[in-house]
Amino acid sequence: ITYILLKMGALDVSKVVQGRQGWRLITCIWLHAGVVHLLINVLCLLFIGIRLEQEFGFVRIGLVYLISGFGGSLMSALFIRASISVGASGALFGLIGSMLSELITNWSLYANKVAALLTLVLVIVVNLALGILPRVDNFAHIGGLISGFLLGFVVFIRPQFAWINQRRVAPGPQAAPAEHKHKTYQYILWIVAAILLIVGFTLAIVLLFRGYNANDHCSWCHYLSCVPTKKWKCNSSPTTCTTL
Repeated sequence: ITYILLKMGALDVSKVVQGRQGWRLITCIWLHAGVVHLLINVLCLLFIGIRLEQEFGFVRIGLVYLISGFGGSLMSALFIRASISVGASGALFGLIGSMLSELITNWSLYANKVAALLTLVLVIVVNLALGILPRVDNFAHIGGLISGFLLGFVVFIRPQFAWINQRRVAPGPQAAPAEHKHKTYQYILWIVAAILLIVGFTLAIVLLFRGYNANDHCSWCHYLSCVPTKKWKCNSSPTTCTTL
């Protein structure tokens, strides 16, 4: 199965860097290690994506999905050097991350904001904790989560209620002072997130194609993706199929 996945476009750092096959950073998102892996990701996508698509449309959701998946692949390629990776979990984590940033940037629009925030944080923590199991590429999860979190500030910004209501009221002598469409903090978050996205992706791409191995500068980072125990070992064999 490893050979087939490689032929179809699985993420293999050596082929990306030495073979200049950068397209694998995208194609690996559409591949899965088996039927169970595929079904899990499809169910998660339905659970997360339907609400987001109904609220923001398929174009913006598709953009977050693809860019987050690409970000997850970049993070994975910088850390996972001896195994291949396939799967869409990085993109799914991006959608979860975008839900978190959407809540933050549109904070004043929500009623049960604290409960929603705690729920999202709990979901993220639990899923990242599951990522330390063997054969799971938690670096792709982290990369996708960060990418989606930053993207949410950029593409999910919404106008304030006061501005919306003002547009519905006919102008007159008693009209209230004009309200701004967005709050100042929303613009600040938008600018900061956009800058971090551009700089982060540019830096990651340059480092990757220069053969940079992030593990050389972080001796403990490999524990973020797999923690060995008495019940399992963290296999670094080149034939290991790591699911995102």
